[in-house]
Amino acid sequence: MPQGDPVKAPRLSSIIVLLMSVAIGLAVASNYYAQPLLHSIGAQFGLSTTAAGGIVTVAQLSYAAGLILLVPLGDMIERRSLIVLMTVLSACGLLITAFASSLALVMLGTAVAGSLSVVGQVLIPFASTLAVPHERGKVVGTLMSGLLLGILLARAAAGALADLGSWRTVYWVAAVLMLATSVALWRLLPRHKNPAGLSYPRLLASVFHLYTDEPLFRARSLLGALLFASFGMFWTPLTFLMAAPPYAYSNTTIGLFGLAGAAGAYAANRFGRMADRGLGNRSTGIGLVLLLVSWLPIAFGQVSVLALVAGILLLDLAIQGVHVTNLSAIYRLNPEARSRLTAGTMTANFIGAATGSLTSSWIFAHAGWSGVCTAGALLGAAALSYAALAPNARIPASTAMPAGG
Repeated sequence: MPQGDPVKAPRLSSIIVLLMSVAIGLAVASNYYAQPLLHSIGAQFGLSTTAAGGIVTVAQLSYAAGLILLVPLGDMIERRSLIVLMTVLSACGLLITAFASSLALVMLGTAVAGSLSVVGQVLIPFASTLAVPHERGKVVGTLMSGLLLGILLARAAAGALADLGSWRTVYWVAAVLMLATSVALWRLLPRHKNPAGLSYPRLLASVFHLYTDEPLFRARSLLGALLFASFGMFWTPLTFLMAAPPYAYSNTTIGLFGLAGAAGAYAANRFGRMADRGLGNRSTGIGLVLLLVSWLPIAFGQVSVLALVAGILLLDLAIQGVHVTNLSAIYRLNPEARSRLTAGTMTANFIGAATGSLTSSWIFAHAGWSGVCTAGALLGAAALSYAALAPNARIPASTAMPAGG
């Protein structure tokens, strides 16, 4: 059953929600700057397609490591201080990449920035705690809109700045923006500590105990892993498709394709409102049908730009909608453990994304775009089947409806 929030928190203002959204967008963006630049980075360091795709895989795996090792600290350490420190250190990782003189340093900077950019996943449960119960889904949806826009704008900004300067330019700009954001967060965020009463080892272990104790948490984490595997399956090889004939697009043009999914930001907010009204199972079904359908126009993307744009729109609508529904559901399971719940489900998500990215690079090299689309459609079918057939994946009425927690 949902529980009441353990500590009475300061009221969440619209200004703070906006700042959190911006911070989350900038943080997560650092994991996606490289995607439209893979061929440029690969050309400088003499990398194969698979090796260049490994940069994205390192970003996703380091993000997963940060999720499981750092995000639970939000249930233990005063949150404002933790958020500001992680933001500053993430900027340091971006600077390492900007200075990199070898592939090893690119990988190091990517790993540092990726592991610490999970600050966004400390901010989301923090906002959920500060929000009033009947607006929690709406607030989470708003923050997820910021996250999605960060991902989309990251690709566009990286491509444009690379054409103005070099592939390093975006890392310089991003580091400055992250440092400026850390100052704003320090000045505007309220101080807040949610005392878990656990040592750090026990805190980490409790994430796995939540998997054991909460069937819905397990099921929604698996569903999220399938969703984000589809995400990685598409975006990593897209760069290679767009850079090669017949398209041969520039970095800027490749980056702009990310903007095709901007409607997903709108979907995140709408799906959050559906969750607040107790319609989480319906929103899940709608999202997963869209996910499966999206791979049809994506498959025609190798011959039609319009089809590709339509597929991107559907794919991002699906992923963001179901993801917001997942978070809204699990945050009502145990308010005292929201950071750990976030850590667990987001770790599953980004392990899925990393697996999708790595697998898609190999598939593209051996079976081309058609092979990638076939694999993506199979993932979509698996997610839809699991949500429809697994009883634990359904959101119970007591969890779906707004409650005191």
